Amino acid sequence: MALDSMKEIAECPTPFWQIVLETDMDERQVTAEASMEKMRLTWRAMLESTENYEPQRRSLSGLVGGDGEKMRQYSQNGDPICGPYLQEVIATALCVGESNACMRKIVAAPTAGACGVLPAVLVPLYHSGRATEDEIIQALYVASGIGAVISHRACIAGAAGGCQAEIGSASAMAAGALVALRGGSAEQIGHAVAMTLKNLMGLVCDPVAGLVEAPCVKRNVIGAMNAVSAADMALAGIESRIPVDEVIDCMGDVGCRLPMELRETALGGLAATPFGQSVKETMKHL
Repeated sequence: MALDSMKEIAECPTPFWQIVLETDMDERQVTAEASMEKMRLTWRAMLESTENYEPQRRSLSGLVGGDGEKMRQYSQNGDPICGPYLQEVIATALCVGESNACMRKIVAAPTAGACGVLPAVLVPLYHSGRATEDEIIQALYVASGIGAVISHRACIAGAAGGCQAEIGSASAMAAGALVALRGGSAEQIGHAVAMTLKNLMGLVCDPVAGLVEAPCVKRNVIGAMNAVSAADMALAGIESRIPVDEVIDCMGDVGCRLPMELRETALGGLAATPFGQSVKETMKHL
């Protein structure tokens, strides 16, 4: 089945994750076992990226590093507003995003700049025993299918469509995975995807000095938290008034309309601030 419409996937009687599995088997001419083993390896690499976080590391620019540990310390010793799960979502998103900036191993899901979103929502559930590895793997098939539809109808690269295409797509993938994990229907998955994308519609890609560091790492947190809220809304029966495929198409159109300066060129937005320009000048001499 072509993964080009969330509506068509929802209308199919086959479970969402299985549709994606069968599509992978057909496109790569592999067995179900081989496909699932590759997804299992992807999950374990994702898990490893969270467990191998080194808080003492800093990126070359010095802009990124240590914030994941700060969040964990605050969670343990401070008075956090969020509950335990959301505290760990924030910390994990920071840890993985920082690891990417520090040239550590991550899983691009769907891109390196958005690598912290999916593990942020899935790993805490796994560590707390609220999801098994097999359940996570099925959820990752759902996330992959969502990413495929978005890539087909719009885009997933900041250079093509702004950060809405990177963090927005990752957030949508994470929301859909969460809904699937909690037993939601394909229709509810679609509503979660639509709501996450609408919440981040128009988000520009403006990396300071052209580095995937600031504001990228902290946007992973926003994408993860957005995914959690959209997933819970969808599971509660709240629906997107605008059909999910139309939302994805709209995101693609908005991305095309963004000026070049706001699509990963580091010529506009936060990259063009005095601070952003000072970092750019500093990096020239490193």
